Amino acid sequence: MSGGVAAPGGALTIGIDVGGTKVAGGVVDEQGRVLAQTRGDTPATDAVRIRGVIVDMVRELAAAYPVVGVGIGAAGWVDATRDRVRFAPHLAWRDEPLRDLVAAAVDLPVVVENDANAAAWAEFRFGAGAEGGGVDSMALITVGTGIGGGLVLGGRLVRGAHGFAGEPGHQATVPDGRPCRCGRRGCLEQYASGSALLRLARAGAAAHPEAAAGLLGLAGDAESITGPMVTTAARAGDKVARDAFDQVGRWLGIALANLVQVLDPRLVVIGGGVADAGELLLAPTREAYQEALGQRGRVPAASVVVARLGGVAGVVGAADLARE
Repeated sequence: MSGGVAAPGGALTIGIDVGGTKVAGGVVDEQGRVLAQTRGDTPATDAVRIRGVIVDMVRELAAAYPVVGVGIGAAGWVDATRDRVRFAPHLAWRDEPLRDLVAAAVDLPVVVENDANAAAWAEFRFGAGAEGGGVDSMALITVGTGIGGGLVLGGRLVRGAHGFAGEPGHQATVPDGRPCRCGRRGCLEQYASGSALLRLARAGAAAHPEAAAGLLGLAGDAESITGPMVTTAARAGDKVARDAFDQVGRWLGIALANLVQVLDPRLVVIGGGVADAGELLLAPTREAYQEALGQRGRVPAASVVVARLGGVAGVVGAADLARE
């Protein structure tokens, strides 16, 4: 953990962001400033161990700061009462009563929210959505291991009747396409996520090693390629790595156009780990987005920008939602 006891104005809360590979925690003030951080690996296949990591983080942070509540951003489908994770494609949660279990262990009020919803709220309140005087409506798409999303319309976080709104990663994109861990086929995240980027790069390097000299120079062989290697190689001009980003960006841009047709937000924000690649992802995404808008592009449409808060968005958003 970094940081020490501080006494800024207003209530302090803890935000915990649980993703497919890591758990991040932090103490956040009312201005969205992170005063302390801690992180660890996600024991993705064991619900009890995941909860143990969360509880240990909360106890560590609460011992150093006078916090009044805890927000948990969970990578899964969280129900309308914000207490239970109904299902998580990449984690072991199946109808997990996470709020009550954690609250009993840490003796603090707890709220559970979808991780991308938490990040969307953070970007709306303190990040891309707050710049230039702020906007009243925006959508966040997170591109990481999978694809998540969050919607803020009319200044309010949109959760839907059952708590599952704003999940573009599991819309059917390719009929009878690749099987997805959610149980469907052809989901967007099979084509536009960090996992898809890695799969495309490995397949491309195996099939065309002469075009993947940069990638293979970093990894040694196709199966040893990692996500950061794809970004590094693409920035250096590796054709296979750039093609992987182009394909991911194409599918993502089409999905954004569909979203804008339905919801007409002022702003679309791209976040998540893959968004750290910047224009490698954003350029093909914007190009495909504009093309897919068709005649809709003749009238005002949402701008597409990169998230501003980076890896702390989920922590900041979960902590801020805990105040509500």
